[in-house]
This record gives sequence, structure tokens and C-alpha cells, in this order.
Amino acid sequence: MKRRKTACPSCGAPIEFTVGSMVSVCEFCQSAVARTDRKVEDIGKVAELVQTPSRLRCGLSGTFNKKNFTVVGRVQYQHPAGGVWDEWYLAFPGGRWGWLAEAQGKTYLMFQRKLTSKVNVPGFDQLDLGKVVKLGDSEFSVSERGVATALAAEGDIPWAFRGGADHQFVDLQGDNGVFATFEYGASTNAYVGKEISLDSLALEGDGWDVVDAQIVTSAVSLNCPKCGGALTLHAPDAALRVTCPSCNSLLDADNGKLTYLQTLSKPKKLKLRLKLGTEGKLFGDDYTVIGFLGRFAMYGGVSYPWQEYLLYSEKNGFRWLVYNDRHWAFASPASGAALKNSGASDKVEYDGSQFRIYDRGVATVKHVLGEFYWKVEAGEKVKTADYIAPPRMLSYEWSETGKSSEVNVSECVYVPPEAVEEGFGVKNLPRSFGVGPIQPGPSFDKRMFFAWPLLSILILALYLAFARVGVSQGADPWLCFYGLVAIAALPLGILAYLHSFERKRWEDSDYSPYATE
Repeated sequence: MKRRKTACPSCGAPIEFTVGSMVSVCEFCQSAVARTDRKVEDIGKVAELVQTPSRLRCGLSGTFNKKNFTVVGRVQYQHPAGGVWDEWYLAFPGGRWGWLAEAQGKTYLMFQRKLTSKVNVPGFDQLDLGKVVKLGDSEFSVSERGVATALAAEGDIPWAFRGGADHQFVDLQGDNGVFATFEYGASTNAYVGKEISLDSLALEGDGWDVVDAQIVTSAVSLNCPKCGGALTLHAPDAALRVTCPSCNSLLDADNGKLTYLQTLSKPKKLKLRLKLGTEGKLFGDDYTVIGFLGRFAMYGGVSYPWQEYLLYSEKNGFRWLVYNDRHWAFASPASGAALKNSGASDKVEYDGSQFRIYDRGVATVKHVLGEFYWKVEAGEKVKTADYIAPPRMLSYEWSETGKSSEVNVSECVYVPPEAVEEGFGVKNLPRSFGVGPIQPGPSFDKRMFFAWPLLSILILALYLAFARVGVSQGADPWLCFYGLVAIAALPLGILAYLHSFERKRWEDSDYSPYATE
């Protein structure tokens, strides 16, 4: 890989530019040095990088699509809702660059796409959440729009980095894990790629080992700045909010430092079905309960509450376990295909199933306990829409936070209370006598319905064959009718029960397909 050498204009130390890079951060004085056609320019000191649980570092080499690359730089961005994410820069042969972004346990490898006059990229203010945008033959849906801040950097950077500068961005998701980002400034840039695994890049370098390099962040014990009480962070690198179990203070945990924000009102008669810190297993993966949200929605002047438990896994990151009216559901992020729905439609096609609208409303946070990966506060509101295809549900949440607007779509799967008890070692969870929105319907052997017409035909055949003889000998001619009624009672009863079950499922929905019955 070719490099151009020069001297840092701030401290005089040697500095090298990768071919094609525009800014290089001096290793000795942390000055950002920009390269122009005639000279190099000191454009200011760079802030210290925030420690993140990344396995990457500058100097590593790897392979993607049979092309070798070297990790030469990194920029950290401050998200408008709090927290930081890393963007790594991969130098490929021929001056080609790759952008490797790490956020919330996921990694996306993207490449810049040249924009021609035939490609129409809407302006920043024209892209509402859920809007569909075409890039070539591919369709993408807007998942987030915001303004991030360039926080810190290291190594070589292929664009004019300025510490503290704001960057308008729009994130979009497509089918099959494809991801895109628009960046707005003096010009509009588009980057397209998809989620990948770091292990697929064949990374190597001094001290790098694919197995041993996995960073496992242990829980950290800290003291509350308000009361001095002890508290534990199970995901210290990702936690942005935490509550003190002793004084019920809401604390800011950004960048690993605890800052007092406010004292929350102590919940009255609030019973947690799963205690914070409980470890368990669901769907074959280990999780720890690290947070609790008590939320509610208002309808007709009545409050309808439910509970949400934040689960953390070193393998999968964050998941949710939702408890509502004695029913449980496991929530994980849905793929980009679900984002094509703006929330206004009554039906959604997703993953081979049709989901029907069940509920729309506004969810409000009432209780906050434990730690969270965003800056949650009591009173926080999000617009919601739930679509069901039992035993699954697509749950949409639209939020506005400062300079950012975002839509999150979760795919929820029904979990029997017995599975929660077994997985987390709890006992005597309440059982519901009602029907949950995504509770699976009762199952019956389909052979029973095939046997019904066969038995009916058999009885009719016997009747026709022996009716004349039987009647002449005093047999009741209505016996055939009685037999048909008897064998029809069970399947007809089952069908009636299934219909009643589905009607009860929709009893609390304003969008019930049985509303006219």
C-alpha cells in the first residue's frame, strides 16, 4: 500500500498519508492534518476516542470479495440520541475505500456509490420515515434521519474530517440485509452495503486471533453519585441510562461516567415478574435481565399498562421480553423489508406472511429500572402500531429525539409462560384466561376433518344397502340421520370453538374483522 510522507505542521513528527486519504491524525500530538494540493494544514486537535468493545484496530489487514484491504483509520460519531458509533476505513488497491460501521453490536460494510444525473436522491428534509427510495434496481426504506457529530478520529480518513462538525445523515434498509446511508453536506454522498460478520473478512495482524480477539465486557460495579449506593452495569460499553436501586435516581451513564439527572417517583405496588440481574435462556441463547420499563397507553380515558424487560446477550446484543395481560412475547429487530410500511396501511406482507393491523396508539414510559442503551426518561412517548399474524407480531415505534427521528420495527414471537419459567428459573407466573393477540390457536389433528366426510359416505352407503331390509324388520329409518349428526358434532364443535377463539383474540381491537358480525 503506497503512502506519502510529510511532517506534522504542529509538532514536526513524521506523518504519512495513505494514497487517496484527505486527513491523517498525528499519532504524537493528536492533530488532524489535512492534505491540499500544495501543502499540509493543521486543522486542530482531535478529541480522545471513547472506549468501545470493538475487535478492530488500525493496521489490521483482511480480504473481502477476494480483494485485500488494510484498516487505516477510524472516526467516532456522537449520535443525536446519545452514545457513539465507530466508522472504520478500509483501503483497497487502486485507491478504493470501504466504510465499516459498528453500531449496537452490528457491523455494516459499505462502499460509496457514484451518483449520476439518472439517480434521484431526495433532499434531507424530503425523506420521511418509511419513505421508499430507489437506487438503481433496488428499493430502500428510510429507518432513521438525524444529525450526528464527528467526535474523534485516528489514522487516515478519506474525507475532510473536522472535529465537532455536524453531519446530516439518513439511514435506509433494503431487502436481504442490504443497508444504505445518505450523507448531506457540500455534496450528497450515497453508501450501499450490507450487514456482515467480522470473521468473514479473514482479518489478521499483530495479536489478532479470530477466536481470542472477541471482547467480552464484564459487569462493572459503580457507586451512585447521589446516594453512594452500589449498582452494577451489565453492559457498561452500551449503557446510556441507569437507575440506582437504592435511591431510585435516574443516572446518565454516557462514556462510562455516572451523572445524576433526577429522582424518579417510587413505583407503588409494582411487581416485577423477572428481577433485574436474573440470568436465563430463551431459544437456545443465554440472556441477562438488565432493564425494566413500565409503559402504558390511554384509550377512552382508561390506562392500559404492560411491562417490558430488556435482555442482554454477549452474542446477540439486546432483546426484549414483553409481558402484557399475563401473556409473554419475545421481541427482536425485524429486517428491512418491514420498514416499507408507513403505518397507514391495514395489512403488511412480511417474511411470507400477511400481518393485519391490531392496534395504533401512543406508548408512554411510566417506570424505569435498570440500565438501557438509549437515554430513556419517564414520560417518554412514542407512536406505535402493531400488526399480527399469530404467533407473530410486527411492532412499529416512531420516535423523535432532538435532531433525530427514527422508526424501529420489532418482530415479536409468542412465548408460553411455561417457557419463561423454565428459561429463567421462576415459578408460578400468572396464567391468563383470555386470548392474547398473538397467542397460537388450539391445534387439532387435521385427519379428523378428513375422516368426517369418509364416515358420512360410509354411513350413507350402509343405509342404502340395508335400509329396505332394516325397515321391513322394524328398524328406525331415522338412525342414518342420527348417525350423521353424531359424527358431525365433533368437527362442527371444533370449528365453532376456533371461531370463538379468534373472535376473543380481536375483542380489544378497533380493527376486528368480526366487528360486523
